[in-house]
Amino acid sequence: MNAAAPSAPETEVARTTLRIGTRGSLLATTQAGTVRDALIAAGHPAELVIITTKGDVTAGPVQRIGVGVFVAELREALLAGDVDVAVHSYKDLPTVQPADLVVAAVPPREDPRDALVARDGLVLGELPPGSKVGTSAPRRRAQLRALGLGLDIQPLRGNIDTRLGKVESGELDAIVIARAGLSRIGRLDAITESLEPVQMLPAPSQGALAVECRADNPALIAVLAELDDAASRAAVVAERALLAELEAGCTAPVGAIAEVVESIDDDGRVFDELSVRGCAAALDGSDSIRASAVGSPAHAEELGRAVARELLDLGARELMVAADAEDGSSDD
Repeated sequence: MNAAAPSAPETEVARTTLRIGTRGSLLATTQAGTVRDALIAAGHPAELVIITTKGDVTAGPVQRIGVGVFVAELREALLAGDVDVAVHSYKDLPTVQPADLVVAAVPPREDPRDALVARDGLVLGELPPGSKVGTSAPRRRAQLRALGLGLDIQPLRGNIDTRLGKVESGELDAIVIARAGLSRIGRLDAITESLEPVQMLPAPSQGALAVECRADNPALIAVLAELDDAASRAAVVAERALLAELEAGCTAPVGAIAEVVESIDDDGRVFDELSVRGCAAALDGSDSIRASAVGSPAHAEELGRAVARELLDLGARELMVAADAEDGSSDD
């Protein structure tokens, strides 16, 4: 029996070179390149289209120039038909998803932890009091100060090479940066310590990519869905639900991490559970609160919101309002 011919939309997707919108930085093009390569390997020709966003050309702190500054132009290009797909760092996306766009795939996530890059190979606990540590992320600043190490937290923006250069030149003693970014551009050798969540919870959805397209293209959605990783999506859904329930943006001093872990029931059967941890902290390090929950990955959103509600009961709203009044810069 002959196989059924593909439908017209599926044929069109298969024969057309998919245009993937991305920011032009090394990290962004490397991330988008992994999606392009996966699509090509699956038989779908694809190419990158560089798009400049407001966040790329504005020097001010992201909290002051607006949430979504690294994604707005990419989304506009999608809706205008200038690109077929957009690849974002998931943590750059606002928590409210537009109805006319869909995140069709969350590829396997990179290690979401933060990383320390310090002079002389030092780890965090070895930095002397007064050491200059660069990060503009309120979340990192708050958690670093809460550790009580007496560090001098300095503002930090720029691409990865610029940030690393501040340590190499001696301008800073260390920087804190997303481990995933260093991994993607082949610079894991620069890391002197990967920071465990017990020290510092990462930004919600850090290390994850969002592969987005128009919601009115089911054939393309089906193609992109082949790249989706169920565990990564469950983790991101939980973390972003936590952020949404807190009504906090990507620049709030809020950390979260969700992980699919194996558990064993009373009969010795192995099953998957989703562990969700979250925190909120005062920018000056005077207070830090944490909460956690475990449940089925199928209930990722409910778990994330449950952790957020516990944080709110413990006073997270007051910490976030105080932090917003004091200052604000971008996560990186």
